[in-house]
Amino acid sequence: MAFEIERKFLVKGEFRHLSTGSDNIVQAYLSLEPGKTIRIRLTDNRAFLTVKTQVIPNSIKRNEWEYEIPLEDAREILKLCVPGKIIKTRYIIPAGKRKFEVDVFHDKNEGLIIAEIELGSESESFEKPDWLGEEVTGNPAYYNSNLIR
Repeated sequence: MAFEIERKFLVKGEFRHLSTGSDNIVQAYLSLEPGKTIRIRLTDNRAFLTVKTQVIPNSIKRNEWEYEIPLEDAREILKLCVPGKIIKTRYIIPAGKRKFEVDVFHDKNEGLIIAEIELGSESESFEKPDWLGEEVTGNPAYYNSNLIR
């Protein structure tokens, strides 16, 4: 089992020129129970099935199991998901020894841009670039699982 320790921020400035790559992503959910989600994510040429659960309420640390699956299987599973999906472009931005994944949302969430950084511990410090805005870690309004509604 792996853990995910992640912090999220709104983006307030230009970052694309710093990107080392990007992916177009479509994701949807098979389960949206409080404290646990099961999602399917398709990129341009890969697909993943991911299960996330809370470790401790109100903690940024979560259990996470992620498995690459065949793209054709993912397209079939996508048809079984709860209504709604997220469409976004993800940019990878190096930041010190870590990287930010910056999601530019499309479709129903057009205009929303969120930066995420995965950390090794809840107390780990990291470089905060100028384009990083307000922290929204722990705010349910910015959970991907809530953005499909």
